[in-house]
Amino acid sequence: MTTSAILTLQQWLSGAYPLGSFAYSHGLEAAIDEGWVHDATTLEIWLRDVLREGTGRADIIVLRAAYQSKTRAELMEIDATARAFAASHERLRESLHQGAAFARTTSAIADIDVPEVLFPVAVGCAAARLDIPVEITAPMYSQAFASSIVMACVRLMRLGQTQAHKVISDLAQVCEQTANETTGATLDDLYSNTFLSDIAAMRHEVQPHRLCQS
Repeated sequence: MTTSAILTLQQWLSGAYPLGSFAYSHGLEAAIDEGWVHDATTLEIWLRDVLREGTGRADIIVLRAAYQSKTRAELMEIDATARAFAASHERLRESLHQGAAFARTTSAIADIDVPEVLFPVAVGCAAARLDIPVEITAPMYSQAFASSIVMACVRLMRLGQTQAHKVISDLAQVCEQTANETTGATLDDLYSNTFLSDIAAMRHEVQPHRLCQS
């Protein structure tokens, strides 16, 4: 592992990278509106489940599969599987828009070919193109995924910056564990047990007043 690889990942997964991640709450806006999530403790519990049993885990499996893909056709098949696995229209759009933005920016600045696919597919593809180890890409992606959602919640509920970063810090071990536990996993291992999170994403699609796109 080189310092340049870590710095590249940090750039890709930072809030400064032009992905529009701040616009998505991954259904948390609906969960907050329903009262299912109402403070730092309930937010952390919610995200622990999402990271270990929901989209967070699934994204890492998809990222790993994209990293291992050998041909563009294989990569597009992985992308198609990931799209089919999305629990709602907004979930699909969230990942598609971020993936397209990531692909355009990364292809331009790194001079590599990254197709406009779902976000975890694009990150896995780009990391492989630059020989950035997947063992560090996976946990850093997981933390960035959680961080983006937490910071969206700062705008949606009574959650201060310090509390928000305490949640992110407390979730770091979960991000690392999930990344480690998915080593060797394939697309056949995709599943989701976070039914309430999926329901929140579906309810958000018809929520009359909202700040976030998902």
